[in-house]
Amino acid sequence: MTITQMETFLKIAEIRNFTIAANLLGYAQSTVTMQIKQLEEELGCLLFERLGKTVALTAEGERLCEYAAKMTQLEREIRLEVPTVKEPAGILRLGVSESLCYQGLPQVLLKYKQQYPRVEIQLSFIMHDTFPAQLKKGMLDIAYSLNPPTEYGDLDMLYDRPETLGFYASPEHPLAKKKKITEKDLKGIPLLLTSHNCSFRHMLLEDLAEASVTPHIALETSSKEVLKQFAINELGVAFMPDMATRGEVQKGQLKKLGWAGKAFPICARIYVHKDKHVSTAIRELAELIAESEE
Repeated sequence: MTITQMETFLKIAEIRNFTIAANLLGYAQSTVTMQIKQLEEELGCLLFERLGKTVALTAEGERLCEYAAKMTQLEREIRLEVPTVKEPAGILRLGVSESLCYQGLPQVLLKYKQQYPRVEIQLSFIMHDTFPAQLKKGMLDIAYSLNPPTEYGDLDMLYDRPETLGFYASPEHPLAKKKKITEKDLKGIPLLLTSHNCSFRHMLLEDLAEASVTPHIALETSSKEVLKQFAINELGVAFMPDMATRGEVQKGQLKKLGWAGKAFPICARIYVHKDKHVSTAIRELAELIAESEE
């Protein structure tokens, strides 16, 4: 089995379609089909069930995913670390919470690219409940997350910075006229919240339940931009990270409400898996992020 076969297998497992996977990888479909056939023959098992135009992983295919991800991760590490060059080179897979992209991360990545042009950063958004497994499986090399302070026994933390959450509304909203609000003031107020698997949403709903306040959820979305636009247009109160709203607050489009209820601590942290070799490429990226926030 080869790294190329592993990469093809993982792409099909992600897309669940041979034709689309072939196009994304730049191969003819016949090439992709042959790679998987050879891999199945070598392993002596079926990896995919063909269901019309889509495919589904078999139990054996599910088990191979973790090993294939680790093999491709190790190949990336080899290319980054082994060649005797003055600077890192290769692919670095970075997972990041969407909210962290509203501040200085794009500038950090630009600076990193200027310093290390031979490193290709593949960026993807992460959720708090899935990124630890992605690090463990080798799907990510490094994660930059914004979540409540949580301890992960199988992850090492390279950077930690406290951040804050807030309630935001149009300056014309009735609650914007109050100096202080608490959980009771949110009773009957349309709330604009992040999606079901977001830790911010869980923190707020647990707090409201403890205060015996039934939430009126008007909108659920993973898009912070949509939350802000709904709040600007007086369609509710958005609960989201402060860093994602600074531009709208400065323009007078949104106002941060004076919250006097329960605190909602969150942190921006950089993680790698505890067994992960912290390469020069990873270490330099973590240091640039830390320096940008000093």
